[in-house]
Amino acid sequence: MNASEVHQLLGAYLLGGLDPVDLKSFEDHLRECAQCREELSRLEKVPVLLDAVPVPDAVALTAVPSGVAVPPAAAVPVTLLAKLASRRRQVRRRWAALAGAVAAACLAVGLSVSPLLSRAPQPDASYSVQSSGGLQFSIDLARKTWGTELAVNGSSLPSDGTLSLWVRDRAGGEDRACAWTATPSGRVKVTGATPIQLGSISSVELRDGTQHAVAVITVP
Repeated sequence: MNASEVHQLLGAYLLGGLDPVDLKSFEDHLRECAQCREELSRLEKVPVLLDAVPVPDAVALTAVPSGVAVPPAAAVPVTLLAKLASRRRQVRRRWAALAGAVAAACLAVGLSVSPLLSRAPQPDASYSVQSSGGLQFSIDLARKTWGTELAVNGSSLPSDGTLSLWVRDRAGGEDRACAWTATPSGRVKVTGATPIQLGSISSVELRDGTQHAVAVITVP
């Protein structure tokens, strides 16, 4: 990729969506490009806003009525992600959702995010751990007819490689509830699922790419 193509990866880098090859290319570019560093600094709070915006509402907001001025901060990541989605057709749907979410989050800065906020159902159980090194990891468990839904929220997590969430039952069996690529910021908010019923869960483990346990939550 030339410098112009690498510059277009800023939006995906911000959201932790680059593969290892593109991640290295962009980080090398970032050390030399003051414009990208300034843009990244300006948009560093976008992931936090994304956490508060329901994706269906976010996608709906991308259809901006004529005559409505879109803040420059919204136009930049939307354009970047749109180009990236076109270049990687095999993940078109994923990037379309991200583009809509970024557009909605940036519009919320100039307008109001409050109409988009909705109260999530209360979980059946919640647990959290914090390490002396700053790692914070919390999980909400929701009982379902088919098993258990797990909502994960973490910060200061490993920033490279692949992370996965494993659920262990009281009989010694285990099931992988979800997995994701680590984000450069060390933050993550994902949802997983397991067929293990809530009452049968004995522990939940966050593991790195080598299957080493980064955090362990014991369920009483």
